[in-house]
Amino acid sequence: MKKHLIKVVLSCAVVMGSFSSCKNSSSSKNVSRATGWKINAKEGGFQYNSDFKEQETPPGTVFVEGGTFTKGKVQDDIMHDWNNAPTQQHVQSFYMDETEVTNVMYLEYLDYLKEVYPPDNPNYANIYKGALPDTLVWRNRLGFNETMTNNYLRHPAYAEYPVVGVNWVQATQYAEWRTDRVNEVMLEREGYLAEDSKYKVLNGEIEGTFSTEAYLNNPESVYGGEIDSLQGKQKKDSINAFAKRSSGIIMPAYRLPTETEWEYAAQALVGTREYNNYRGRKKYPWEGDYTRNGQRVGRGDQLANFKQGKGDYGGIAGWSDDGADITGEVKSYKPNDFGLYDMAGNVNEWVADVYRPIVDDEISDFNYYRGNVFMKKAIGEDGKVEILRDEIVYDTLPNGKIVAINLPGEIKEVPVTEEETYLRTNFDKSDNRGFRDGDPGSSRFFSRFSDEEDNQKMYDAPKHSVERNEEGELVRQYDESNYRTSLINNEVRVYKGGSWRDRAYWLDPAQRRYLPQYMATDDIGFRCAMSRVGSKSRTKKTVRHKKAR
Repeated sequence: MKKHLIKVVLSCAVVMGSFSSCKNSSSSKNVSRATGWKINAKEGGFQYNSDFKEQETPPGTVFVEGGTFTKGKVQDDIMHDWNNAPTQQHVQSFYMDETEVTNVMYLEYLDYLKEVYPPDNPNYANIYKGALPDTLVWRNRLGFNETMTNNYLRHPAYAEYPVVGVNWVQATQYAEWRTDRVNEVMLEREGYLAEDSKYKVLNGEIEGTFSTEAYLNNPESVYGGEIDSLQGKQKKDSINAFAKRSSGIIMPAYRLPTETEWEYAAQALVGTREYNNYRGRKKYPWEGDYTRNGQRVGRGDQLANFKQGKGDYGGIAGWSDDGADITGEVKSYKPNDFGLYDMAGNVNEWVADVYRPIVDDEISDFNYYRGNVFMKKAIGEDGKVEILRDEIVYDTLPNGKIVAINLPGEIKEVPVTEEETYLRTNFDKSDNRGFRDGDPGSSRFFSRFSDEEDNQKMYDAPKHSVERNEEGELVRQYDESNYRTSLINNEVRVYKGGSWRDRAYWLDPAQRRYLPQYMATDDIGFRCAMSRVGSKSRTKKTVRHKKAR
């Protein structure tokens, strides 16, 4: 009996010892805690960036740690719009440009398009032209502004001034282009692309360009299929020849900030200690209820570039002046507590949202955004994603401007279908811009609005059609319906922040206005944002568990 007992004990010890060994070995970051298999083994198998720490700050941006805040107006509404009722919202952490996109930043974009897609090539003629800002926005029937018309965009004196004359469509296309250029730099730095590969495209040594999504889904398709000649030191390791999302190198996309993100970033509650500010009482991106500096250093100086009064765009020269009559150079005023400049004044800024006068917090109080159009990648007969090689899709905007919907080398996208939405509870169609706001599903007495099906919408803006014929002439077809009751539709976008043309009332981050996405003005610019992946804070907090006694 004793010998048998000893054997049992010994066998248990051996088993426990083996489990202990497995536990110790699986604690290694290159050993799977699920299977005990090696990760990143030279022999092959599962490859993953086990050394990843956290997302690095993208070029030109600052980190905005997410949190809760009161979105909307609680101040007096002198315009009587009542289009931003206070709601409690929560925002995830993200990154935002510290300044508006400047003229020199946008000129870099235009130069790239001109070099890679020469306008004298008939296939590319409208790519560069469609990205050009409208410099005629400076003209006024009773004002002499030709100096800005001719010089503001390109003269080096205005290099660090915010770009204007850019419509919402152009701003989103700039953000897409910027995503690809930044990820090219990241891949070069990490050895997935040879040094200075990006310049070979500009110099015409390589036909075709880099697209982030095309690289991730079909890396052999980028650079016109010539990526093999541009691979860096990682090429020697066939397992890691191409970067993947799991490599942690590819950055998320640059984009326009949502209205909720923009308003949260402008309020910058991270630095306030006043209770009322948390309840939405903060009037400006800075502390206090006044537009002048109340601190000892710089007392009396204006804290933003805005219109002081009728016929007063900056103050008396040499005294009490805000330093600008039109737009001003970025970083001319102190940043807010997030480190963001000109979140009030200088220029208004486009945000991503489609405009509606209500905020439906009953459906969403987390990362609120109206404007979702869910798409998917088109798959060809060979089972691979479709790459748009020489096929360029152009769109004629209602004002006659022609813009390129895609650039050569990008992935073709199509709306999601019933195959993706069947029996889902979180969405049931591709286009959700009008969800619960004027569409049939959100109107209790929908059938009573009109006898005409096309007019049974709360936001039934006129539907004009503008195209160009083969001769390049505009063909305009105007909506002659007598049932139109609104100018609001799904192509109307929000802009915020106040500008050099606006009185102080519009500097409140909660104020919101709207404009058709194809229109541009001399007082609307934009800045980009990028979502943060991973932890909410840049400083990861570790929790230490004490042993139970």
